[in-house]
Amino acid sequence: MTEALKLIVDGDLSLKNREAIEDLHAHRHRLRRQLEERTPGGIDAGPTIQLFDEELHVIQVALASL
Repeated sequence: MTEALKLIVDGDLSLKNREAIEDLHAHRHRLRRQLEERTPGGIDAGPTIQLFDEELHVIQVALASL
């Protein structure tokens, strides 16, 4: 997971900015779905999808803590 995403989520969490965290979750979820839908056969998108899943988990934990 990128350090930048952790910092963004931590900042929004410290500000109790639920809307920003929900927007980030929706954005990452949309990117993950688009990657799955548009990846042509023969290209392994697995590592990138796994990264999105890890990021979504961190975002979901942050939302649950608000």
